[in-house]
Amino acid sequence: MRFRSTVDRRRRAIGLVTATVVSLSTLLYGAGTVGAAGSGDAAPAPSAPSLEFAHPDSQALYGTAYQEALQNLLQTNTITWDPAVYDKSGLMDPGVGIVRAGGGYPQPWTRDASVNSWNATSLLDPALARNTLWSAVDKDADGKLQIQQDDQQWDQVIWVTAAWNHYLVTGDRAFLGDAYRTAADTLTIREHATTAGYNATYGLFTGASFFNDGIAGYPAPPADATESVSTGSMPWPGVATGMFLSTNEVYYAAYTNLANMATRLGLPAAQVSAYRSKAQALKSAINKHFWNRKTGLYNYMLLADGTTGAYQEGTGLAFALIFGIANPAQARSVLAHATEMAWGMPDTYPNWARYSDDQPGRHNAIVWPVVQGMWAKALAQQGAQSAFASETAHLAHLAQANSGFWEIYNGHTGVVDGGYQRLGGDVKFHWGSQPDQTWSATAFLDMIDSGVFGLGFGDDALTLAPTLPAGWGDVTLHGLHFRDATLDIALHGAGTRIRSVTLDGRPQHAAAIPASLSGSHTVEITLTGAVDQDRDGDGVRDSLDRCPDTAGTPALDGCPDPGHIEAEDALNTGGAKTNVNHTGYSGRAFIDGIWSEGAASSYTLHRTTSAPGTGSLTLRYANANGDARTMTLSVDGHPVRQVGFPKVSDSWDSWGTVTVDDIPVSGSHPVVTVSMGAGDSGRINLDWVEFHAAGG
Repeated sequence: MRFRSTVDRRRRAIGLVTATVVSLSTLLYGAGTVGAAGSGDAAPAPSAPSLEFAHPDSQALYGTAYQEALQNLLQTNTITWDPAVYDKSGLMDPGVGIVRAGGGYPQPWTRDASVNSWNATSLLDPALARNTLWSAVDKDADGKLQIQQDDQQWDQVIWVTAAWNHYLVTGDRAFLGDAYRTAADTLTIREHATTAGYNATYGLFTGASFFNDGIAGYPAPPADATESVSTGSMPWPGVATGMFLSTNEVYYAAYTNLANMATRLGLPAAQVSAYRSKAQALKSAINKHFWNRKTGLYNYMLLADGTTGAYQEGTGLAFALIFGIANPAQARSVLAHATEMAWGMPDTYPNWARYSDDQPGRHNAIVWPVVQGMWAKALAQQGAQSAFASETAHLAHLAQANSGFWEIYNGHTGVVDGGYQRLGGDVKFHWGSQPDQTWSATAFLDMIDSGVFGLGFGDDALTLAPTLPAGWGDVTLHGLHFRDATLDIALHGAGTRIRSVTLDGRPQHAAAIPASLSGSHTVEITLTGAVDQDRDGDGVRDSLDRCPDTAGTPALDGCPDPGHIEAEDALNTGGAKTNVNHTGYSGRAFIDGIWSEGAASSYTLHRTTSAPGTGSLTLRYANANGDARTMTLSVDGHPVRQVGFPKVSDSWDSWGTVTVDDIPVSGSHPVVTVSMGAGDSGRINLDWVEFHAAGG
């Protein structure tokens, strides 16, 4: 849920920003980063990297999702900005834009700005990330820098981790000096706050959890059965005075990173020691009050009256591993006992009593990709190969099935779903899930960058600790910019153990790229030690499986060699997305959103021959419009013919079929696409397709 204080809403409403239109060729091959309107020439921006898998199915899934995520961040959600609204710090570059939160959210917002910079923007476009981070910073009356003040205290604190990461990626010491002053002043404010401040009795910070700014993310208590006080979380006294796992973890990381900043800046040892002491005390308090030996997990909450909550918080478990709060034994226990839903790590879990599988809460037993991304980061860090592979595959499939990266998905079906909010009694409001969510896209980018390639950043070097799952095949990240170098990084084999590494063909002792390196270079890493299991339970080991990742969804991506493909397992673009608001469909969902030109559903066919041939395609669809509708059928991007879809009935719960014969195909992996082209009327729902080769 996205709630903001009156101060923040007023500030962000002063100047609505507009999305910058950048062509795909500009995105891929480089151009200037967009600046404020009338600001003159834009500053140059680095060109985007590209991802290339040798395995065609991996390329179709992960390569496509990676490209979509890049476009989401660097094209759709890179925007112009109004300096009168955003440049309160006086540190922003007028020739550089900012990254907004996403579709439906035109602002950057502190938490979104921080997470997106941490996940991907600092690496892909340092100037853009720097501007985005400064857009959330103000100056007080005395000229001190501080993260913008509102009632969202967790937003302020996560900024510190993002700022430290930005320094590690870029080596920008001027930024580091300003970031340290900003972070130090802000933490001082937080320590002395009367609301969402420090509770000396427990040695913990109070206030809402890092991700749950809506009351749907809390059990009762601190909520009540009807959520009668507010849909936001901070107006609830039990939340405002309660202590929550993830919030205290981001405070721990903030103190640790303040100590790191002070060390790099050469500040007095006493300052460094003070921050490290606060971090250590907070870590001890977290493990004392939140670790639950019985469940083998960290509890979600501790209320001011001592009430504990042995619930699961996705970001809380992830941060315990990412920030090193859990010791090795605790980390193993978390990995062994954490519960994931069918489509990934949920926000909070299980269902509160007032919610259910049919009506999940907006922040309860539901999947937010930003949470998935944090969990995947933790899994890769812990070497949990199979779990990392599944989490990454889940998000790639969610993006593939739904025209890109949405805000929230149903954890059981993978359908786009904003979740429910109780509004008193038995009445619940069903929220929408917003499209083009930046932190959903950057979560996937981070899965590839810090997960698959294991990119780690330090003062002196870029390190690589890859996690390449069995069955994915060799992969290369082309054109990655790191400081003054441009890198092609190729991974061979599978696993997490590095057998060999070369830089420009010369053997290296360690997988590390000096920060001083400049120019274009090639890194080759051969991996071993893959965990070769059967992730999808189809009886084929991952190394031999053409689609090894997601259980319960046979024939994903048309693999292997199906005659039947569910539309929710196709590549859906242009607004086409999953839905379940009608009955009679097969599989886990159907596809709607075919409402405007460009909406399309694409099906990859795996043939046993590459020779030219023909076949027939049967499509199951619903059409309750008053007339027949049309769509365009294409093969490998070439239009074949317009297809008519007669009206089935007056009900969208009724389904019919149409068959198209003599479809020309060639090659081993032709892609058949049904799209709403120019002159098509569209507005049908799709359930599945079947392809049968002529004579087969």
